[in-house]
Amino acid sequence: MDLSVVDLQAPLADQVQTMASACESIGFFRIPLSSIDRAVADNAWNDAQKFFALPEADKTDISFPRAGYPYGYSPFGFETLAKSVDPSLPGTPDMKESLSVGPDCGLRGNQVAHPESEWIRSPSLWPSSLPELRSSWTAYYRALAGVCEHLMSVMAIALDLPADYFAPVIDNPISSMRALHYPAIAVDAAPSGALRAGAHSDYGTLTILRTDEVPGLEIEAADGTWLEVEPMADMFLVNLGDSIAQWTNDRWRSTVHRVNTTDTRARQSFAFFHMANWDAIIDCLPTCLDPGESPRQAPVQAGPWLLEKFQATVTT
Repeated sequence: MDLSVVDLQAPLADQVQTMASACESIGFFRIPLSSIDRAVADNAWNDAQKFFALPEADKTDISFPRAGYPYGYSPFGFETLAKSVDPSLPGTPDMKESLSVGPDCGLRGNQVAHPESEWIRSPSLWPSSLPELRSSWTAYYRALAGVCEHLMSVMAIALDLPADYFAPVIDNPISSMRALHYPAIAVDAAPSGALRAGAHSDYGTLTILRTDEVPGLEIEAADGTWLEVEPMADMFLVNLGDSIAQWTNDRWRSTVHRVNTTDTRARQSFAFFHMANWDAIIDCLPTCLDPGESPRQAPVQAGPWLLEKFQATVTT
């Protein structure tokens, strides 16, 4: 399927127009990989490859230290993303492994943690056998955090709000980052109904995704059909999360997506999940509510909402 490209070097009016159209129609768009320093992007990507190639003992050395811990290594079959949509689903565990890090990668000197946010601000865990990964991932995290701040400003303008409207609720964000490895699948070896990543929507504001050349990502269209997203080596893929859908009263889409098993080759992707501040209230924006209309959803606090979604996906 064709997705619009928001060029961050284009005139601001062009960025606003392209983004608004994409967000209303499908909730996905692309931005050039050149939106950040290519060396920063490639160093983080290559170190992720090196991590997944480590012996199993080295990876499991930084597994989640206890149930519910948000960062570290997640082994194959640990997570069932479809449960974030409906926790009652039996669900087949996703056919992937991952490594996640948190907001300590982007700490600024003046940031003060909300008292209830201790969980999301748990320390990230780093592999001792690959020490360079910490510095490359921290640089990548900070570069993409800057991109998200720009995109949120463009979004505000597109929603007829001041450019800095979201600044007070994203100045101490609880963003996270995750590299994912989908091992090669032996022919006819996948369990019935298994997916590399189950159907889900993302929970926060924006996700910036880099993938390799192996296809598999699919977007659910409004009519329920699945549309394959073509991998593009020189592009990031950006999609909206549930927070944006709720802020816009579903005017903008947080689109359900999944990773299928059609292509059995090994696959890698790298996702940056931008979130609002822990204590940000996600409620219908004033410009997204017509006269006489009521918000479709009750307000939620960003941090507890994220915690609830995360805990629903863990396979027990």
